[in-house]
Amino acid sequence: MSFVEIKDVVKRYGSRISVDHLNLNIEEGEVLGLLGPNGAGKSTTIGMICGLIGIDSGGIRVGGLSVKESPMEVKRMLGLVPQDLALYEKLPAEENVMFFARLHGLRGSLLKQSVKEALEFVGLEDKARELPATFSGGMKRRLNIACAIMHRPKLVIMDEPTVGIDPQSRNHILEAVRELNRAGSTVIYTSHYMEEVEAVSSRVAIIDRGHLIASGTQSELRERAAQQERILLQVTPVTEELLKELKEHPRIEAVEADGDRITLYLSSAQRSLQDVLFICARHEALIGSLECEAPNLESLFLNLTGRTLRD
Repeated sequence: MSFVEIKDVVKRYGSRISVDHLNLNIEEGEVLGLLGPNGAGKSTTIGMICGLIGIDSGGIRVGGLSVKESPMEVKRMLGLVPQDLALYEKLPAEENVMFFARLHGLRGSLLKQSVKEALEFVGLEDKARELPATFSGGMKRRLNIACAIMHRPKLVIMDEPTVGIDPQSRNHILEAVRELNRAGSTVIYTSHYMEEVEAVSSRVAIIDRGHLIASGTQSELRERAAQQERILLQVTPVTEELLKELKEHPRIEAVEADGDRITLYLSSAQRSLQDVLFICARHEALIGSLECEAPNLESLFLNLTGRTLRD
């Protein structure tokens, strides 16, 4: 049995369907990179896992427990790092962590030890008595993580935890994700930065318009992306005859033209490159630039959704 089971889940807002019969399993001990363009349903899905948003139909189980039937038990297993900071800026850092720790029932020496360890974990132990209002954006993000993990949750959900922060804090947060996972936490990580997901995730799920459209390990998804490579050309002139011959080539699957720029989608750029050069020469098309784009998760995402991750 998977640690998180999302089965045929639907969420509507009026006439708009945000999550449409979503099915997704997350295994215990993995880091799942959850990707999708804006409006794909990522945050709604996270809200339903946490019990913050109601489920219209279908079901979600965490650790074998139903989110609908056992909401408090599920919440005790969770640590949520929300996209919007959840901090009290006029309370010292340690009192912020202490507040959330008390909500989870921590008291006495266990409370003090948990707060101390959480601040040490995010590298803010020397800022314990300082106010978050004086912190940089990166420090606030790290304190947000401390407030989410002080009770050692089995499932940590990070929704865009590196928005608007400096590279040093970003690296600190990515290492924190790895360390949480090494300590036994299952992690769901969403980001608009593909390189972050590639750096921390053991498996990736891509959703769009509320549907799961691809999932697998990074190597599995790269193999899928490798089925279609791209050659990017800048040529003059671009004629109908040139485009027609390129489209008729047996290894070129699709051709897109935008002004003097041509994008070729094909199964093997290396095997077809010489033919492309000959076709351009035959039509007296002068090549200004040429680039063979290696397949990666970004190109797979673009191919599946028609949008870049930051659209």
